[in-house]
Amino acid sequence: MNDAQKGRRAFLAGAGAGAAAAAFPAPAIAQGRVQWRMLTTWPKNFPGVGTAAQRIADRIGALSDGRMEVKLFAAGEFVPAFEMFDAVREGKADMGHDAPYYWIAKQKACAFFCSVPGGLTPWEHMGWVNYGGGQALWDELYAEFGLRAWLAGNAGMQMVGWFRNPIASLADLQGLKIRMAGLQSEVLSRLGATTVNLPGGEVMPALQSGVIDAAEWGGPWMDLAHGFHKIASYCYGPGVHEPGASLSLVVNRERYDALPESLQRVVQAAAEVENSRLLSEFTAKNALAMEELANVYGVSFERLPDDVLRRWFEVSEEVNAEAGSGGDINRRIYESWQTFRRRSLAIAPLSTLGFMQSRTV
Repeated sequence: MNDAQKGRRAFLAGAGAGAAAAAFPAPAIAQGRVQWRMLTTWPKNFPGVGTAAQRIADRIGALSDGRMEVKLFAAGEFVPAFEMFDAVREGKADMGHDAPYYWIAKQKACAFFCSVPGGLTPWEHMGWVNYGGGQALWDELYAEFGLRAWLAGNAGMQMVGWFRNPIASLADLQGLKIRMAGLQSEVLSRLGATTVNLPGGEVMPALQSGVIDAAEWGGPWMDLAHGFHKIASYCYGPGVHEPGASLSLVVNRERYDALPESLQRVVQAAAEVENSRLLSEFTAKNALAMEELANVYGVSFERLPDDVLRRWFEVSEEVNAEAGSGGDINRRIYESWQTFRRRSLAIAPLSTLGFMQSRTV
């Protein structure tokens, strides 16, 4: 990003924050109803992540029998996508829907509650957060920011990215400018590429204009909606960089604590329902979208070469360990996560992995 682009982004972020401060007074209470504002890091009603956020807002209203209303504001409507965390923390909004690894500049350990390179599958990740001690550590980490968060969706196994030319070896990654977020961007940088972190709404324009050479966003369903296949005809998997991106519902802790207990339970329940629903939706629609991309648009779906996969896992171990060395809370999160991962690896050959390797058509 050049100085002019940095200046423009800083200006837009500042303008957005100013607009938010004016637009978001304390939550209203009208005729006994609580009215909250939700921000997202997604484009308005974008398939999967955007529609999931709207479902959460709608579900809170339905489960509370109308006692709590949530109005959703998509990325850029009041603040830019990457200003969402601070807007909720500062009370300019009450809640948000995001991918926690967007906030590694604030605290690298945030990534462990979303997805880290070479990490956990979606179901393993849910197991760690819900029953392996992850949620208590997440609560402790976010208390530093005056926030709470819960799992609220999972995009499933990702694709590594869309490329104009084939990737035959590690050498083909050298010097490429690739959109990627989270700790995985550090892995890719160490493999020789240049990474650029962009919110969803900016990825396709950057690919079209040549600002980036390749793009990673999600799986076939969301990628089809973006239209990446119009620019790049090679798509690579498996998503070793992001084996199941967990989304979160994050709330301003003071606002949440002020809710009646019954509404607190509603907020948590709305997140939990969406967590399983969105993963099932991605599982179904990714398969359909992949068929369409391959059969209608001629996209070549390929497996990354073995040398790239092997090196990716090696570097991922280094990057994840470094993220777990930034302080006491980082160390405890990393140790808890790593312990759960070791146990998952041990059972995998006789569980889901073993079954899928043995399954035949």
